[in-house]
Amino acid sequence: MKNVFFGHFEDLDAITGVSVIIFPEGVVASCDIRGSAPGTRETALLEPTKMVRKIYGISLSGGSAFGLSAASGVMKYLKEKNIGLETGFGKVPIVPSAIIFDLGIGKNDIFPDEEMGYKACLNLREEPYIGSIGAGTGATVGKIMGMNNATKSGAGFYSEKIHGIEISAFTVVNAFGDVYENGKIIAGARKIIGKGFLNTEEYLKTFIGKLTMNKIENTTLVVVITDAKIDKEEAKKISEMAHDGIARAIKPVHTMLDGDIVFTVSTCTGKEIDITTLGTYAAKVTEKSIIQAVKVSKSLGKILSYEDLKSSTREENQESS
Repeated sequence: MKNVFFGHFEDLDAITGVSVIIFPEGVVASCDIRGSAPGTRETALLEPTKMVRKIYGISLSGGSAFGLSAASGVMKYLKEKNIGLETGFGKVPIVPSAIIFDLGIGKNDIFPDEEMGYKACLNLREEPYIGSIGAGTGATVGKIMGMNNATKSGAGFYSEKIHGIEISAFTVVNAFGDVYENGKIIAGARKIIGKGFLNTEEYLKTFIGKLTMNKIENTTLVVVITDAKIDKEEAKKISEMAHDGIARAIKPVHTMLDGDIVFTVSTCTGKEIDITTLGTYAAKVTEKSIIQAVKVSKSLGKILSYEDLKSSTREENQESS
């Protein structure tokens, strides 16, 4: 999509990173938060009643609340490029941000900062690259049995065109729950004894006690991107509807231990389209992007990926036959 650029930077030793999406011409934007444990910056101004009408970037990062400082590096880069909201006293880049909790997979004393956010902006390109990269570097799913039994996840992207309008979703998938495709778990909490997935939703029926932060760290971040001509109120509604895509792909979802958020942005360079239609497809591309995130990610930090788990199962089946 024109005037939309993606950049990533990661520390593979610490297993964390930053993903940025830059909009040099500015975009209409809003968001909707459903998870109960979000970590965000500059999201209040995205409400339709707030004054700011355009943003110029979004920063997504690992590092828990520490990672929010990566947005300062994005602002520094945009300021150097003379991009931002004109105030009469200079341009101020508006860069909302959100984080995932990935301190449990790599080094918990190294996290995304201003420098890493700036470096992500130096790697900008039009086509998103995905997997165990950027903010998705330390992402995992299915953590009810702890990190050792989780599945590696990462960043995903999926796009469609409808009536000449482009609708895409960039996701960073770091969920408490399991990821499903066509009703089947493809990534999630793995059984401690034996092979296969535990099924978190079913396990909760037998769970006694209280889920704690020191055991489970989660959040799914979504940026829906379109060129449809919309306003902030409509962007808000699309964000709400896109959460249905998260709910289709992840179970359980929007829990007390997730910080799920959907941003919706538009370049407004296309034509008008029915918002119900656009929101419906926002949910679809969000679901597909989440599924793709787990399928393309690589194993890191001793956490096995979808592909490695599949390969292990194939090898066992061949040996048994």
